[in-house]
Amino acid sequence: MQIAARFSKNALTHRKRIALRPITISLATSRDRAEIYRARHHIYARELQQHPVNDLGCLSDSLDDRNIFVIARSEGELGGFISITPPGESYSIDKYFARTALPFPVNRYLYEVRLLSVLKAQRGSDLAALLMYAAFRWVESHGGDRIMVLGRREILDLYLKVGLARTGMEGQSGMVTYELLHASLPALRERLDSYPKIVERLAEKTDWKLHFPFCKSTACFHGGSFFKAIGERFDSLEDRADVINADVLDAWFPPSPKALAVLERHLPWLLQTSPPADCAGLIEVIAEVRGVEPANILPGAGSSDLIFRVLRQWLTPASHALVLDPTYGEYAHVLENVIGCTLDRLSLSRADNYKVSLERLEVALQDGYDLVVLVNPNSPTGQYLGRDELEAVLRRVPQQTRVWVDETYLEYVGAEQSLEQFAARSENVLVCKSMSKTYALSGARVAYLCAGQHQLEELRTITPPWVVNLPAQAAAVEALHDPSYYQERYEETHKLRDDLANKLEALGWDVIHGAANFLLCHLPDHGPDAASLIRACQEKHLYLRDAATMGAGMGERAIRLAVKDGATNSRMLEIITDLLAQE
Repeated sequence: MQIAARFSKNALTHRKRIALRPITISLATSRDRAEIYRARHHIYARELQQHPVNDLGCLSDSLDDRNIFVIARSEGELGGFISITPPGESYSIDKYFARTALPFPVNRYLYEVRLLSVLKAQRGSDLAALLMYAAFRWVESHGGDRIMVLGRREILDLYLKVGLARTGMEGQSGMVTYELLHASLPALRERLDSYPKIVERLAEKTDWKLHFPFCKSTACFHGGSFFKAIGERFDSLEDRADVINADVLDAWFPPSPKALAVLERHLPWLLQTSPPADCAGLIEVIAEVRGVEPANILPGAGSSDLIFRVLRQWLTPASHALVLDPTYGEYAHVLENVIGCTLDRLSLSRADNYKVSLERLEVALQDGYDLVVLVNPNSPTGQYLGRDELEAVLRRVPQQTRVWVDETYLEYVGAEQSLEQFAARSENVLVCKSMSKTYALSGARVAYLCAGQHQLEELRTITPPWVVNLPAQAAAVEALHDPSYYQERYEETHKLRDDLANKLEALGWDVIHGAANFLLCHLPDHGPDAASLIRACQEKHLYLRDAATMGAGMGERAIRLAVKDGATNSRMLEIITDLLAQE
């Protein structure tokens, strides 16, 4: 069975740390500083003869009061330290160089890293590299733009290896010769990212106690680049008419006239008034429309709110989860980068149009996972499993395995295909429903979980009051009361999608025929790859989604685009055709 096991870097780090904990990296306390000053005297006065030996056996300077010291301990013993001087009135380099002679700007983003010191027992280990890494992460996490270092000639290779550049400027202190080095933070980050194995090895031997993560946090990438063309401060919204936002999957049609009417009539009051704290009325309407009890519904400010809130409540770094590959990237992001658990991927084949094999899925579901996520219909593929066949498989899942079924695009297939009523009676199946894409309410951020009451009980405790704003609650209620309007729009969407697919195929594209309001396409081997075409389209204010990162086997020629109205689809095709003709 093709299940790709991908061990999360965070999960791996967590397990190794707990097992070994050989090096602790932390900020120095006042008690630590006394020990640092003694070690500093031993190294810089006695060993290096940079300073005279003094009777106190301690060495410090005027910068120490504002410096940050990061220390490394092994089994409780001090192994080394490094100092960071934040932007301010003075740096240690001021003793050696005029600021006007420096080959880089001195501003509020410039940090000095100094006093990289490793005690004799730890020399030859990775501790020096780990302290340099810790200093880099400190500066990076505090918004610095450049690091400068006075590096001893004896360890110059270490500084050059991490990406610092020489300036050709030297200084002398006692018996020690220093060189001034520097680097921008983006350059250091690029250098660091080219050595992932080294970073992972350092992480494995580190008990990291600084107030920011060992690895730089990453946000989950979504579409939405089109807002750069409109204006992210919303001061030129009229420009939206010239932009095609096919990189996100918002509905091409407007919300229900009933939803728009309630907003038009009552918007000032809806904006200035606090909503029902528990979304009680919205929950009641959802329950009535879906044929379940209010106790089976948990509201959220969009599915992202529910994904981030709920999965972190249920899972730990010791958990084991399964997702489809390719699928909606937010799940892998939360599971790997936020929670740090072990994540497997059930690979879907392009040769089979990325359809989910029920047989392979059923085998995987018996494998003892804590959580399995199924997006149905799946994004970016548009493929789906029918209710009856999926229910039959889910009935045989061990009860200790939670199955999260994301039905964001289900209404495009048919509301009768939903598993909501099944989930309400189930011990371990939940349905996540967003009203963004099928109800044209993406900007309102309305979603909910439908599950057995026992699964939602603890989640109500961590659900904030007023989780869905009042205009969104009012619009969602009216939208749910207008099924005939939306059914007509879904039928139009199918026609628009099929027509767009046929015309893209006429360009030589390999189009995956899905069931929702988008198409996954693979560009032909001749001609531009996805990234190149997308960049060219953006110059024409057409925004498409590069699907290369949405699955392990997508390749560099995969594009996902939203289905729009007929006139906009024609504009998209015209732009794409013209650009391809220029190749």
